[in-house]
Amino acid sequence: SLEAGILQPLHMEQLHSAPAADAVVQQMLPMLEAMPSREPPDPKKCSPREYLEYYIFPVLLPGLAALLHEAEKEKCFEEKRTKFIASDFLTEWLYNKNPKRKDESFTELFSIPFVKDWLKDHPRPPIPLSLLLSEEEASLVIQSFWRGYRVRCDSEIQELRQWQKKLREERHIVKIVKEFWTKQEAK
Repeated sequence: SLEAGILQPLHMEQLHSAPAADAVVQQMLPMLEAMPSREPPDPKKCSPREYLEYYIFPVLLPGLAALLHEAEKEKCFEEKRTKFIASDFLTEWLYNKNPKRKDESFTELFSIPFVKDWLKDHPRPPIPLSLLLSEEEASLVIQSFWRGYRVRCDSEIQELRQWQKKLREERHIVKIVKEFWTKQEAK
């Protein structure tokens, strides 16, 4: 709500000292600096342009610059698919950089109250394993699967597996193992 003056504009010193200053922000700085330093316009009566220039851009531009740096760090510009979700990063960044929260500690995205509420009603599908693993980890998983497959195709291994299956069925191994663990837990 703007009535209570929630949105406080950032001063130019804060914009310059933003750690993620980027080319985009640097291009916008002359436009923002060209604005006369005067009393803040009334958010309910000012023009949309004034509102954007005074209340939105000074907050959003450093966030977008931080977003670009993080996207570059996550190699979003090099790879077709990544686990990086830009809207999640920007939501977390804006929430933690809110002037109303300056004395509070950093809050992770999934700990933000309105995000928790949203995810209760709109759960996300899990991130695919292919996006979570690095190339080295993925190559190890693929190689170990292929080695296992090749071993299981061997006729001697097939014979051994058939014998183990038959033994399990004849001696009721599953039942014996369950009984063993219930006895162990009872101790």
